[in-house]
Amino acid sequence: MKLKLVVAVAAIAALTVSAQAQSKGKKITKADAQKVVAMIGADKAKAKVYCDIGAISDQIEAAEQKKDTKKADALAQQMEAMNQKLGPDYVALMDGMQNLDPNSKDGKEIGLVLEDLDKLCAK
Repeated sequence: MKLKLVVAVAAIAALTVSAQAQSKGKKITKADAQKVVAMIGADKAKAKVYCDIGAISDQIEAAEQKKDTKKADALAQQMEAMNQKLGPDYVALMDGMQNLDPNSKDGKEIGLVLEDLDKLCAK
């Protein structure tokens, strides 16, 4: 679901101006990711929303491959509304991921932590 995460980050970045303003310049950490994973993992409703976001991310990717920007934009807006249900910590984490090199030490550590969320969706 790493590709889904990239798509989600791109959509969030495009749509969450207020979240960007709040977290601008804040470097995310492994601890931030662990906090978000624990919060979502402890709440079945939030876990379902997270998994639903992954499904929408797949739909956005398919729409983009078909060059259906109207559908991709509509799905991105739907995903944004769902992101808000996961809370400001999740939105800030996703925003911070945009500025993080996934191949850096921090990027790899945070990626490993976030994989625990993907496991929730496999159940």
